[in-house]
Amino acid sequence: MTTDDPATDRTGREDFPDWLRQLERDIRPGLAVRLRIWCRRRSRRLVGGVGVLLVLALLAGAAAYRSGHLRRPGPAAHPAAGPGATASPTAVPGPFAGTPAAGWPAGPAGIVLPPAHRAGDFTTAQVAAGLAQVRATLLTARLDRPFMAGRSPDPLLRHFAPAARASVRKDWTTETIAAYATRLAPDARLAPDPPRVSGRITYQATRATNGVRELAVTTNFVWVYGFRDPGARSGYSVVLLHDTVVWHLPHQDDVAVASRGLWLHQMSSYGWGLDCGAIHQGLVRPGGLDPAAAPFPEDPESLYDPDHPIALPTHC
Repeated sequence: MTTDDPATDRTGREDFPDWLRQLERDIRPGLAVRLRIWCRRRSRRLVGGVGVLLVLALLAGAAAYRSGHLRRPGPAAHPAAGPGATASPTAVPGPFAGTPAAGWPAGPAGIVLPPAHRAGDFTTAQVAAGLAQVRATLLTARLDRPFMAGRSPDPLLRHFAPAARASVRKDWTTETIAAYATRLAPDARLAPDPPRVSGRITYQATRATNGVRELAVTTNFVWVYGFRDPGARSGYSVVLLHDTVVWHLPHQDDVAVASRGLWLHQMSSYGWGLDCGAIHQGLVRPGGLDPAAAPFPEDPESLYDPDHPIALPTHC
C-alpha cells in the first residue's frame, strides 16, 4: 500500500521531511515546534479519535444515569448487633413517660390564645392586647425557671397594674401564691424537660359593681412539672398543679392610671405529688403520699383533666 504523505516511509514509520532535517542540523527546532508539526500531520485522526471518545463517554454517562434511577438504593439497613458490634443506646424515658401528660405540648406551646374579637366596649385590638398580657403573665408565673427558682416576686409584679402589686406581694410567702404562680423550694431540682401544659383560655366583657367596664379573662390549665428524684426508680417524679384563674383588665377610660392593667379577681387550684409542708409556705417540692392518710378515692390520672373540678375530696 502506498501513501501520499511525504513524512511516511514504506515501512509505515512517520518521519520529519528532509528540509526539516536540514534545518534541524542548523537551528534544531524545539519540542513545541516538533509537537505542532506532529499534531498537524495527525489532525484528522485526532479529531476522529476524540469524537469516538466523546460518544463513548456520553453513552457511559447515560447508562450510569439510567442505572442510578432504576436501581435507586433504599435506606441503609442498620447492621444487626453481633459479638463485636455495639448496639445503639436506648433513649432514657423522660419524667412524663407513662403519665397522661406524656403527649402534651411542652412549655409555652401549651398556652394557646383564642381568636380576639370585639367584646362589649372592648375593641378587637384591646382584647388581643389583654389576652397577650395574660399569656405573658402565665409564662412568667408558671414556666419561667429563673423566676420560679428565684426569691423575688418582682418579675411577676411587673405584669400587674401598679395598684394591684401590693396584694400579690402579700401572697408571696403563703399557699395562696401556688394558686397562680409556681415557687420552687430551695432543694427542688427541675428536670431538663419543659413542663407539660394542657388547658384553655376564654374571655368576656363584664362590668364591676362600681360600674367599671372590665375584660374578664379566665384561664384553666393543668401544669405538670418533672423533677429530678434520685430515690425514684426512673430518677424522676412529677408534680401536678391545676388552677382556674379569672383575670380582670379594666377599661382604661374608667380607672386611674395606677389601676390600668392586670388584676387578680378569683383563683382556685389543687395539686398532686406535692410536699404538703412546703406548699403551706407557698413552695413546690415533690412529696410522697402520707401513709397515714385515707386512700385517695379517685384514679389519680383523672386529675390531669382540665375539666376535673377544682374542689378535691382530700387535700393537704
